[in-house]
Amino acid sequence: MREFEFTPADFERIRKLIHQYAGISLSPIKQDMVYSRLARRLRATGKRTFADYLAILESGDRAEWERFVNSLTTNLTSFFREPHHFPILADHLRKIGTGRPIKIWCSAASTGEEPYSIAMTVMETFGTADVPVSILATDLDTNVLATAQKGVYPADRVDKMSPERIKRFFLKGTGSQEGQLCVRPELRKLVSFQRINLLEPNWPVKGPLDALFCRNVMIYFDKPTQYQILSRFAPLMHPDGLLFAGHSESFLHAADLFRSLGKTVYELARRPA
Repeated sequence: MREFEFTPADFERIRKLIHQYAGISLSPIKQDMVYSRLARRLRATGKRTFADYLAILESGDRAEWERFVNSLTTNLTSFFREPHHFPILADHLRKIGTGRPIKIWCSAASTGEEPYSIAMTVMETFGTADVPVSILATDLDTNVLATAQKGVYPADRVDKMSPERIKRFFLKGTGSQEGQLCVRPELRKLVSFQRINLLEPNWPVKGPLDALFCRNVMIYFDKPTQYQILSRFAPLMHPDGLLFAGHSESFLHAADLFRSLGKTVYELARRPA
């Protein structure tokens, strides 16, 4: 027996709210997940029904909207996830060189493993952190961004990295921080963190972007929403910029915007002559 009644109408109302706010399309098979995650919010707010809880959102409570979205977003990540992308990024960086500023946007930063992996690739490629590279790391979920900004991780989060990489890019915690690793300051300084909802009308992002990581994000959006976001990515790209997608994502429906280079890497479909 469930603690709270959860009707099909409640689920449809939630689906509509999260789609309107964040573009996320919840499939019917997510009902149990939605219930378990939002039941915590009912307890926290003292509400006895989903209808009463959702009324808080519809009244415009911004703080609860943030908690609602944080509850329903999934943040599965790891350092150097989908590793085939990072040598491609390194080759791209070498071609650009250090003669001009390089801009990279990681649009689903989660708890920070992806943008820090990008930063490690930058340092390994150029041999230093003293390069004109800026990495903007954004996410919808404020909780995971707070973790990312701290840059502190349990040791088992990096157990797939080489000892050389760990030594170069992390500091070992001592005392109360024993068993944890902290991102070194020179790596951290390459990355800035900011909350961005990809459905918001204005993004505080300035191009031209040399690389844009939007991996394992589009799977949560329907095709029209995907196309809408991709159409806003395109004008931000450098003519030679690369868009990195997740392994299960395909942008064939946006072939007028981006052209596949293979390995879920894309370039602008219409590149200036």
